[in-house]
Amino acid sequence: MRRGLPCEAGDMVEPASRGDELVAVYDPGGMVVGSAPRRRVRAENLWHGCGAVFLLSPDGDRAYVHRRTDTKDIFPGALDCFAGGVVDAGEDPADCARRELAEELGVVGVPLRPALVDSYDGPGLRVHTHLFEARWAGEVRHQPEEIESGWWMPLGELRRRSVDPGWPLVPDSRQLLREWFRRSAASGRGT
Repeated sequence: MRRGLPCEAGDMVEPASRGDELVAVYDPGGMVVGSAPRRRVRAENLWHGCGAVFLLSPDGDRAYVHRRTDTKDIFPGALDCFAGGVVDAGEDPADCARRELAEELGVVGVPLRPALVDSYDGPGLRVHTHLFEARWAGEVRHQPEEIESGWWMPLGELRRRSVDPGWPLVPDSRQLLREWFRRSAASGRGT
């Protein structure tokens, strides 16, 4: 979540409303076709983009999992294993992913490696997610408006839990994680 927009003098100006933020609107095939206010994208379930980061331990054996706050506008209180958010109008998905990683988990200055792009078309959400991976050994600092708690989880456990329909993982993240594991196994680098 953006707290404010930078001005030339370096001051921060609060947007009129988070729902007024312009986000990129995509077509079903994944091409940007325009922009719309966030509230319209949510209300009309328009296709949009997401930049997301899968934060892994330096050895790649653990992933950072977190519980979303109960005040999130979509999937409140659910678990997630990606730091991410909507792509703003005119924003590159990698820049979005970098921004969201810094905002949500306080992780900055870490290289991002493109992992995959996946589309989710489900109840209340139609999104093309551009997923990146990052390795991190430092402190994780939660954005209190978005993340209630978090912890490192072994990839094997995350994989097992991701196929359990009773585990409250965000639906689009569940699909994205399954695809990440499938591609990782196919390339010989995953669990």
